[in-house]
Amino acid sequence: MPKSFGQEILFTFLMVFVMVYAMICYNIALATGGLSNMVFLMAFHELPIMAPVAFVLDFFIVGPIAKKITFSNFDVKATNPVFVILSISICSVWLMCPLMSFVATILFKGGLQKEMISIWLQTTAFNYPMATFWQLLIAGPLVRAVFGLIFKK
Repeated sequence: MPKSFGQEILFTFLMVFVMVYAMICYNIALATGGLSNMVFLMAFHELPIMAPVAFVLDFFIVGPIAKKITFSNFDVKATNPVFVILSISICSVWLMCPLMSFVATILFKGGLQKEMISIWLQTTAFNYPMATFWQLLIAGPLVRAVFGLIFKK
């Protein structure tokens, strides 16, 4: 876990990259009818737009809220760190998924239109299972492992 402001920025950057790239790939695959090699390349067109949005949301809004919820429900010193990590991760997905789905709806799914709310709700519903799975089983462990290698004690 990050111990300084600089480490927090790096950790957030790494997590945003891994999560946003995967979720863009997922949404493109849904839109095109399946996963193909082209999806991985196409995702790089949306990444420069979505990653900064995700970084700002996570670093300044969602991350602090997720930590506040976690720290108000767990005594961090007495609780197994796995439960703290899981709580922060779940709270992050819970908050980021609808926010990022809303941004994607505005930017890539027709923008402001009469069906916007329906499209956003459907996008959010489709994204929640993948975002949760990816965060808990792939992105979270991967980013924490890489971060741990960078900042070995």
